Amino acid sequence: MNKPEVQTCYSPALYDLYHDPEAIVVIVDVLRATSAICTAIHHGVKMMVPVAGIEEAKAYKSRGFLVACERDAIKQDGFDFGNSPLSFITPEIQGKTIAISTTNGTQAIEAAKKAATIVIGSFLNLSALSNWLIHQNKKVVILCAGWKNRYNMEDTLFAGALSKNLIESGAFYTHCDASISAAHLYQLGGNDLFGFLENSSHRKRLQNLHLEDDIRFCLQLDYTAVIPVFKGEGLIDMQPEVHGISWGRNN
Repeated sequence: MNKPEVQTCYSPALYDLYHDPEAIVVIVDVLRATSAICTAIHHGVKMMVPVAGIEEAKAYKSRGFLVACERDAIKQDGFDFGNSPLSFITPEIQGKTIAISTTNGTQAIEAAKKAATIVIGSFLNLSALSNWLIHQNKKVVILCAGWKNRYNMEDTLFAGALSKNLIESGAFYTHCDASISAAHLYQLGGNDLFGFLENSSHRKRLQNLHLEDDIRFCLQLDYTAVIPVFKGEGLIDMQPEVHGISWGRNN
């Protein structure tokens, strides 16, 4: 078959089973790391540097960097941000490099470090990412961050949305049951993501922390056209010359 395949890996713990050095790996942590990264870059951050551990995050802080650090959905003391995307809607971050360490998302990035190309996916940049991938003619592995190496619904819904877009474009195929299942799940819940996730573990976890605004924000479709790509030490906008900076919440 001449078309490339789209595959889905439901957990970083499984990534070695999917690793292909030529594949594009799409990292997704819908609630909230990859949504925060897309939002920050949309609003002018020059680079987001993912770091796996808190001690490494502290080292960046000691060197004068702005640092976002979260564990179990709670912003850690002594850092500038957690991983709420809403905290990055400010002109104060324009042109800055920000280190970020999260419970799940940055761990997924670390797991995929051997990949040739790593990009960041979220519902916020779904169409832009889909269109870009369609033109690459390369295998795609969607790596769901999940929750502490466990399956979660929100990342699977995104994997289903992206798989569906790629396959329906005619440019991709899949024999991957995980992608097929994810696409079926998105068909069931895609018209009301917020409602469909009502009983999901992480929606409940964030609600208990009074972060429902974050949930609604992260489930927006196509808030931005930025595609964060891993280059050198961190994540940058793939096409900064074509993306303006805007401060509103519905751009």
